[in-house]
Amino acid sequence: MPPLPLLSGHKLVRILGKLGYRVVRQCGGYMRLACPGRKSVTVLDHKTIDRFLLLKVLRDAELGVEEFTKLL
Repeated sequence: MPPLPLLSGHKLVRILGKLGYRVVRQCGGYMRLACPGRKSVTVLDHKTIDRFLLLKVLRDAELGVEEFTKLL
């Protein structure tokens, strides 16, 4: 499994946007993304997202690490 990169919240939103996710609301430092046919995910609006949190978001989005690295 390739190592996960450190990303900002906005970069992660752009990557998930390639899959069809769109920001539906933002409250403080949290962005809620929704995609038809997939589970909604919440992304923190931080400069750096921890790798463990990134894995949680990928798990919620039902996206594998290999698929995610191809989207980078």
